[in-house]
Order: sequence, then structure tokens, then C-alpha cells
Amino acid sequence: MRTGLICKKLGMSRIFDSNGSHIPVTVLHLDNCHVISSITEEKNGYSALQIGVGKIKDKKLSKSMKGHFKKNKVEPKLKLSEFRVSPENLIDNGTEIVASHFVNGQFVDATGTSIGKGFAGAMKRHNFGGLRASHGVSISHRSHGSTGQCQDPGKVFKGKKMAGHMGSSTVTTQNLEIIKTDSENGFIFVKGSVPGSKGGWIILNDAKKIPLREDLPLPAGVKGHDIIEEAPAEEAPAEEAPVEEASAEEAPAEEAPVEEASAEEAPVDKEVKDES
Repeated sequence: MRTGLICKKLGMSRIFDSNGSHIPVTVLHLDNCHVISSITEEKNGYSALQIGVGKIKDKKLSKSMKGHFKKNKVEPKLKLSEFRVSPENLIDNGTEIVASHFVNGQFVDATGTSIGKGFAGAMKRHNFGGLRASHGVSISHRSHGSTGQCQDPGKVFKGKKMAGHMGSSTVTTQNLEIIKTDSENGFIFVKGSVPGSKGGWIILNDAKKIPLREDLPLPAGVKGHDIIEEAPAEEAPAEEAPVEEASAEEAPAEEAPVEEASAEEAPVDKEVKDES
């Protein structure tokens, strides 16, 4: 289980594929995303990461938050969120996570705060059909009708669909496809619509109902992660080659004196036999 990301919704656009057909996408921006603190099982009973994005002035922070950022030696962040992760996917504090954390074609779950609609009626809020347009109905064509039974139970049950406040609630849209990522500029293009208004915060996580792909960066898409891993793998064969050549050159050099010494000892044996 990997960490998620906090993005800002910029709006919608479209991208043309190789066949010329357009794909509607939502543009998300990843701004200065860093790991604020690590939560471990030994100390807290579970493993998680606190991620922060954006920038905020110190004068707008409370004393407790100033101490929190100072303790972890990171810059103050505008938006914080906690993500459950596996113990092996914990990251050091201050590590920057980039848009390449997600790969093209991967499916994610997007969580945001839906657009507020204010006080709405039952037809708009719950898609009720309303009352008849004529024949006995007077000034209550869009009402929700009866809300309960008779004297027994004599009350309206909790959760009854009625008119009320609509929108401005946490909504999650599952199984959205990642079309494209731009690590340099911090853009993530997600296919389709994402809950929330322009400028709202969106939390992206790996899709829960779809197995993880094998090519995902672990423990996360860290800045400069690919360069650090690939460089030693390419240099390793080049370093071993001279060692083998050197050993091959030294072997004859060591054996040569031994052969010469045996050749010098041979005449000495002959002289000894002649004297005898």
C-alpha cells in the first residue's frame, strides 16, 4: 500500500490520442509536495505518512503547527493529509514526491468536496418524480409527499430522503484512468470528471478495487528516483571487466619465475652426478 497525493483541481481540458479522437481530462496540479512526518507502528500502532503541499506564511500558523513543522525540519505547508502505507513504503521526512508517482494507464480513486448547491428540494436532491400536474394537486407539485406511516410508529425515521442542504460533501470517484503525467510542471491528467470545484483540493490514491501494477515506483515517485537506481546498474559491468583482465595478466607473470628457477636448478643436478 503506497501513499497518495494532494492535488489542486485546475479545470477540464481534452487530449488527442494517436487515432485523432479526443479524451476529456481533468487537469490536476501537484505543487511542492513533501513528506512532513512518518508514523510508525512502534510508536503509534500503525504506519502512515503525513503529506503536505503548497506554501503558507509563518504568521498564519498557530504555535502548535509551527512547532510541528520545526520538529520535522520541513517548510510550512498549506494543506496536510495523512495516508496509510505499508511499513516498507515509509519515506524520510522532507522527501519531495512528483507527478511520476502515478504512471500512464493506471487507475486511481479521486476524493474531493463536491460543489455546494444550498438548500434543495426533494426532486433536485434525490431525483423524486413529484406530484401530479393536475386533478386535485394544489401548489405542491414539487413536494416530496408523505414522510411516514400512521400513529405507529408515529415518527419520521432518520435518513428519510427529504429536502435539505445539497452538495459540499466528501465524494469519491473510483477507477479513474491516468492519461498523462508531467513531472517537470507538476501536472496530472485524469480521464473524465473529478468531484469538486476549480481550485479545490483533490486526494488521489491507488484504486482499491483494481490490483496494483508491477511497474509502479516503490515506495513512491520521489524526485530523482529513476536516476539514482539506474546509474549503478549500468556501471557495474564496466568496473568488473578490468579486474578480470588484470588477474589474467598477473597469472603468467607469477608463473614465469618458477619455470626459470627450475631451469637453473637442472644443471646443478648434472654437476653433482659428474662429481660422484
